[in-house]
Amino acid sequence: MKVEFSKNREFDIIAIGRACIDLNATEYNRPMEETMTFTKYVGGSPANIAIGSSKLGLNAGFIGKISDDQHGRFIQQYMNRMGVDTSNLIIDKEGHKTGLAFTEIKSPEECSILMYREDVADLYLAPSEIRESYLKRSSILLVSGTALSKSPSREAVLNAIQLAKRNHVLVIFELDYRPYTWKSREETSVYYSLVAEQSDVILGTRDEYDILENKPNGKNKDTIQYLFQHSPGLIVIKQGVEGSFAYTREGETYKGKAYPTEVLKTFGAGDSYASAFLYALIKGKGIESALKYGSASASIVVSKHSSSDAMPTVQEIEQFIREKESPLNESIHVKG
Repeated sequence: MKVEFSKNREFDIIAIGRACIDLNATEYNRPMEETMTFTKYVGGSPANIAIGSSKLGLNAGFIGKISDDQHGRFIQQYMNRMGVDTSNLIIDKEGHKTGLAFTEIKSPEECSILMYREDVADLYLAPSEIRESYLKRSSILLVSGTALSKSPSREAVLNAIQLAKRNHVLVIFELDYRPYTWKSREETSVYYSLVAEQSDVILGTRDEYDILENKPNGKNKDTIQYLFQHSPGLIVIKQGVEGSFAYTREGETYKGKAYPTEVLKTFGAGDSYASAFLYALIKGKGIESALKYGSASASIVVSKHSSSDAMPTVQEIEQFIREKESPLNESIHVKG
């Protein structure tokens, strides 16, 4: 299967959703109670994916809402420096603040995030603030699951999807499940299913697909049987050290191995995976290569302190693959 993108668009990808502040523990191997210093970065899954895409050489834009204060200006200035178009980044005028994420790095296996997400600016993006004229300039609209957790943000995203489909913009759904932003699994499943059924490509972990379907211990075959009754043509299911699986509507299955690396922290992997996977698809490298690029990018980011700052270049990804490539790491194409 070859994923078809609209040609001759100004932007390769426009992401919509949250942009926030990550405060990553500078002191490793200790609980947050004892951590005294943190380093500030731009965070938020769709913002990270836009930044990662831009660092890979794609033309990326962003739709979101940020606070009218120092944190909001930091986000906008950083995204601009990274080459992300922020002409549709809305400044909140009602006093809502930027979300904060404090990270704890006790060990590579014990990482946690303390979130401050009450009344945050990104969840106040309104449907009326979505411009069709902006969306139609892109090949892809990247939607992140967290933006669906509250109104009016969820309606803004649903409006953006409707406008994207009207203008032949491919809708990519990165599940990005964060339990602390939702009231219940049932509520999450309702909105995840609504968006998944309208999307062209879906990316997520096995656990996130279980949330989407609202059932524990789901099976990949059941997931794809359900989703291929609707719009998706490509479904990617990540399963940690087992690697990732890509399924096409035509019945093909691709398996990508996870690349071993020295892990510093676990967060940021999904965002870096998504940006590199989509880069490879956009550049026509095929699904097998896209799985390799995604896996390599994720391995690079989890070995470094930040998420957005650590997003790799194409050269870094390709060098990493060359160094790590072995029969154990190869992507295998299984005929469906």
